[in-house]
Amino acid sequence: MVQPIYTLRMPYDGYYPNPDLSPSDESVILQLLSRPLPADADLFDVADNCTALVSVLVESDDIASRTALCERLLQTLRRLRELCDIDLPPYLIEQLIMGEKLNSCVPDCWQDTLTQVDYVQALTQAVMGGTLPAHVAKELTGLLHDMVWLLAEFVKEPRITAH
Repeated sequence: MVQPIYTLRMPYDGYYPNPDLSPSDESVILQLLSRPLPADADLFDVADNCTALVSVLVESDDIASRTALCERLLQTLRRLRELCDIDLPPYLIEQLIMGEKLNSCVPDCWQDTLTQVDYVQALTQAVMGGTLPAHVAKELTGLLHDMVWLLAEFVKEPRITAH
């Protein structure tokens, strides 16, 4: 059996919608769209919020919901980009110090976080535009899902060597 290109993954930690709800359930979408991102959300929180949004987006067929999810994803990606440009708080640095750096989840040419965010923003705008043929929009939404998840994993990768 061939595995799908993307799979639905939603991390839940109390900030995200109830995991017992179907991802396509309108209440999940409403919950994601109505709950503002906290002002004190850190890089990891914002990355997790992006994954929650794109995980619901990939399962949604409703044009209005997809547009609203894309708009919120773009807002959240802008916040992520801002957080990439500031120094990490000490508690996140502690999480990133894990001894030896492991192999990265992204290739060497994508080691710049801002470039990845720019790629994901461009894909989101393309998907949101509504001008693509349906099959292309579906495939690009799957690619968007996978890239957002890679980005979220990348920003959380241990990259600081403990001395």
